[in-house]
Amino acid sequence: MDPTASACHVVAIPYPGRGHINPMFNFCYLLASMRDDVLITFVLTQEWLGFIGSDPKPPNLRFFSIPNVIPSELARAADFPGFWEAVMTKMEDPCERLLDRLKPPVTAIVADTFLFWAVGMGNRRNIQVASLWPMSVSEFYHLDNLIVQAQNSPTDMSEQRAEHSDLKENKQIFGQVKEAFSWIRKAQFLLLTSIYELEAQVIDALKAKFSFPIYSLGPLIPYFKLGHSSIPIPIPSYQSNNSGCLEWLDSQRLSSVLYISLGSFLSVSSAQMDEIAVGLQQSGVRFLWVVRGEAARIKDICGEMGMVVAWCDQLRVLSHDSVGGFWSHCGWNSVVEGVFQVFLSHFSLSYGSTLQW
Repeated sequence: MDPTASACHVVAIPYPGRGHINPMFNFCYLLASMRDDVLITFVLTQEWLGFIGSDPKPPNLRFFSIPNVIPSELARAADFPGFWEAVMTKMEDPCERLLDRLKPPVTAIVADTFLFWAVGMGNRRNIQVASLWPMSVSEFYHLDNLIVQAQNSPTDMSEQRAEHSDLKENKQIFGQVKEAFSWIRKAQFLLLTSIYELEAQVIDALKAKFSFPIYSLGPLIPYFKLGHSSIPIPIPSYQSNNSGCLEWLDSQRLSSVLYISLGSFLSVSSAQMDEIAVGLQQSGVRFLWVVRGEAARIKDICGEMGMVVAWCDQLRVLSHDSVGGFWSHCGWNSVVEGVFQVFLSHFSLSYGSTLQW
């Protein structure tokens, strides 16, 4: 079937961050694999197209790019408020121009909840919009309640409750988060990346609270790569080199390895990384640690007790028999992958915390 002849043309617009792009891409991959009468256009910046543009995908799932109107993914942690502001103010116009030239005509938009401007873009064009929330439903529920309280409060809640959330430390970001949540009610659907059985009570509460349809789609993790699904999905090119970590795991004893991954964005300081490395070296525990940017230096500190790599296929690692624990930054995708593998031994490490060994 010619994908451009599809009766339904969905445009997917993720927030440009790994933890947002991954669940959106997994959803689109599953949908395209199950329905060959649906064409999906996945919108990325040119930089992100370079990161994942060669990934295998069904013929009815295609990538389109917009210019790099936002700071580089490789530097966004250095100035997150500036990155956030660019995403909120500079991506809408090139996305709108892209919609003008896409064929066939767009019939639906799936956009990350934080990209509130995508809802307005769809409403102006009479295109149905589904808002996709990429985090836990409990976080959505409590954040929405907090924002409602802020709108009904005579005081500035972003200052009054700053101690409860890193977001509220920046009034500008919190203001745009409030705007994003106000636009949710103007979307036609809300898509949740969680598993219903995992957060049943709060999902039911949201369904009672909102008037539009709400669907729980989780787990939106690449479980289909593990052979538990009839959907054939090859390993993406950027994931094909596991730096020998799977072979190294093959040589370890059953449940003897601690897997450590502290996120792809903001996580811990260099001083905290050094503390973790020293603690691991002194503990005598075998470990596999994914470290961005500092792998060689951390390896020197840790010694020979474990393996330090810049990247690995996390779900395959968590599925390995030699892995007995998961030390995570508690990002939602990692939590779900840990739950999916039946065990989850992770420890929350806040940005400002001090490790106690």
